Amino acid sequence: MAGASLKPGLTTRFAPSPTGWLHLGHALSAITGHDRARAAGGRFLLRIEDTDRARCRPEYDAAILDDLTWLGLTWDGPVLRQSAHLGDYEAALDRLIALGLCYPCCCSRAEIRAALSAPQEGAVPPAYPGTCRHRTMADRGPGDAIRLDMARALAATGPLSFLEIGPEREGIWPLDPAQVIAHDGDIVLSRRDIGPAYHLTVVVDDARQGVTEVTRGLDLFEASFPQIVLQALLELPQTSYYHHRLIRDETGKRLAKRDDARALCRYRADGATPQDIRRMVGL
Repeated sequence: MAGASLKPGLTTRFAPSPTGWLHLGHALSAITGHDRARAAGGRFLLRIEDTDRARCRPEYDAAILDDLTWLGLTWDGPVLRQSAHLGDYEAALDRLIALGLCYPCCCSRAEIRAALSAPQEGAVPPAYPGTCRHRTMADRGPGDAIRLDMARALAATGPLSFLEIGPEREGIWPLDPAQVIAHDGDIVLSRRDIGPAYHLTVVVDDARQGVTEVTRGLDLFEASFPQIVLQALLELPQTSYYHHRLIRDETGKRLAKRDDARALCRYRADGATPQDIRRMVGL
């Protein structure tokens, strides 16, 4: 974190989903956000992203609080749980629908994979092939997801840029519409099975909590792009971004929640200390 810009009153957050145990990568993200906020005399917030009720477990929720406390991290104010704010996400979705930028999608994941695997004439296949883009909200069925027409959304916002303050790159970066469309496509705003989706809930909550800097892994750099678009469409304050390096296993693979061997609770059970964890993640 040395050399990275720190603003007085910086507000960061750690926002895990209680769908598995926290691992070393989570520890790096949480510690980085916490330490940056504390060094700037700012706030560090904790948010539990628990809208996926089918996969969230109370034991994972409790373990998140235990692990962070064991690491010596403290957060300001109460923990925000997304499941308590579903109405706010629906209101934001309604606003985007009213702007005429959304459409219902009945495509299954298997259908999308099949469409994307079809031969493409010299082009990188998009994240979503646009199968349902011709539909209007009047065609919406009870099992449909809701997608954002990204090309129309970018036309509505005009040129966008964002502030990156990470160790890999720092400065004002223009948002390339072609890159956003190619990488993210028409993002899902609401899913048929879990309701409000990740990109929408994140921007609503960051604005609600007054987050000024999003701290997360470099693998999520492109995830910032649709969130910047949504912030502009919903007229929400724009955050800056600090993308830290990734924690990888011996083969170079990024750690995920399925990597129980790197779970913090296992290190704790084996007698590791919080200082050991900081050393393991290079802090």
